Amino acid sequence: MWHFRLWDVQDVAVFLSITLYICHLAGAISIHSPQRSLTRSVQEDVFFSVDITCIGVPTIQWTFMSGAVSRTIGTWVPGEYTNITLDYSSRVQHYDNGSMGLSDLRLPDGGYYVVTVTDTTGSSKDTGFVLKVNEVIYEDLQYLSVSALALACLAGLLMLTMWLLDKVYRKIKAWRRRKQMPENDATELQPL
Repeated sequence: MWHFRLWDVQDVAVFLSITLYICHLAGAISIHSPQRSLTRSVQEDVFFSVDITCIGVPTIQWTFMSGAVSRTIGTWVPGEYTNITLDYSSRVQHYDNGSMGLSDLRLPDGGYYVVTVTDTTGSSKDTGFVLKVNEVIYEDLQYLSVSALALACLAGLLMLTMWLLDKVYRKIKAWRRRKQMPENDATELQPL
């Protein structure tokens, strides 16, 4: 005969603890990002894409770090308030899902960007992005080579024009000289 044993108090307590922990993890902050390492050129725009889930309305803060420099870019609560620092106010676009766009990149913008999300219970989580900003040198060289080629073509065209004008000038000068000479008449020789 089979005997079923009922759970004792200790088993129920362990089960409830595990269930509550899993429920807490399900409601915890999560930050998903498709790409965390980005490379852009000077004067381009960059988009730091994140998707945040948490309990209640999150507080989102973006921070920039590079070497010894660490500065806050901005803090916002979706639908409530936005506080973007003066240095970034004209270049930052913030989004309610936590994403951030930064326009007109400069060389000093290269570094480490951290998004920190704080939920209504006070828990927080952060994730980082690495941005590399390249200087656009090849465009300068390309512009220089196209300019040099254009100037060489212009110089060649001017030399050809001068050569043609010289030929025309010589022909006109020879034609005028022939016109000024007396016509060759048959003149009779007089006896002496």
